[in-house]
Amino acid sequence: MSRYLVISSDCHAGLPPERYRDYLESKYHEAFDAALPIQIQMMQEASEKFLIADINREWRKGRETQLTGAWDHEERIKVLDEDGVAGEVIFPDGITEMNTPPFGAGLGLPTEGIVPELQWAGCRAHNRWIAEFCQMAPERRAGLAIVPVLWDIDDAVKEVHWAKENGLRGILIPSMWGNQPAYHHPRYNPFWSACEELDLVVNLHSGTAPMQDYGTHTGMMGIYISEVVWWSARPLWFMIWGGVLERHPKLKVAITEATAVWVPETLALLDFRYSETHYSSKLGDYRSHMSLKPSEYFKRNVFVGASCMPRREVEMREQIGLENIMWGTDFPHPEGSWPYTRSQMVESFRGFPASDLTAMLGGNAARVYGFDKEKLAPIVDRIGPEASELE
Repeated sequence: MSRYLVISSDCHAGLPPERYRDYLESKYHEAFDAALPIQIQMMQEASEKFLIADINREWRKGRETQLTGAWDHEERIKVLDEDGVAGEVIFPDGITEMNTPPFGAGLGLPTEGIVPELQWAGCRAHNRWIAEFCQMAPERRAGLAIVPVLWDIDDAVKEVHWAKENGLRGILIPSMWGNQPAYHHPRYNPFWSACEELDLVVNLHSGTAPMQDYGTHTGMMGIYISEVVWWSARPLWFMIWGGVLERHPKLKVAITEATAVWVPETLALLDFRYSETHYSSKLGDYRSHMSLKPSEYFKRNVFVGASCMPRREVEMREQIGLENIMWGTDFPHPEGSWPYTRSQMVESFRGFPASDLTAMLGGNAARVYGFDKEKLAPIVDRIGPEASELE
């Protein structure tokens, strides 16, 4: 092997907000025109609240052209080539480039203060665009359809089929469900079935947390970063204990940009709760519907998009699950690895077995999201990091 196949399991793309109008059904144009200035103001306020406005402005200096790769095909290809990244999984974007989809459609998919019909319209606008964007480089891009599954299951199933027909590789669903039924509820069974049947990955992305609890008081950001990974991973135990992964053995679930360090202790806890002890006997039968331990469902069905993995997580790869880890750049976010991706890879991965790097850097993502490695091979030969760099 002379070069590694690298696939980023965590990249983001989205149009400048005013351009989503072209992808909306015309009946929503009036609502869009009214909502757009409010959306922009809210994004600006969120940028200040999260203390990233000043950092982002400084980080962007001299990189403005490359950052248009958040929506521009040619610039994005240049960025990926410079990073040595042959393929990417593409989530919607948000505050950093001020390009989140309209009406509350986006990474967070909030449930409060939302008009479900409009959120659906915003999601479909993004889905139309991302399908078009991915077709500009179909061998390199695995786009995700945003599906606000909480509101209407029939609509969600239709959108899953639309996504498959239009070349998308997965579905993004909310990590938090507010007052709607949680993911162990049987109402979601047709949705899980459709994703399993069509081999579309169900994705959860970090970032969402109960911000209304934090206010603007001292420590609010410390509280947020202490909890956000928990909220990202929380749907997993609903799906495990609820039998979703038992009934749908081929369903793929990815939890992205939520680190991977939590996995071993979480699986140990779930397995302990699964084990038969006299402590749990008084709780009745809560596991006979499960043929596997929670950790075994994880190994079979769940994957972690461990963006910008630090060396510590690489060292923990066997405990986390070597076949379950996928690396990512988080482009175009300042907390990601770009524009230092190649040096970051060397720092994290140098000296580990080549077979392990092959899996984590691209092999696992290719398998999970259905990339054609033969079509990527010429790109890898041209831009992939040389094996000698990571020895």
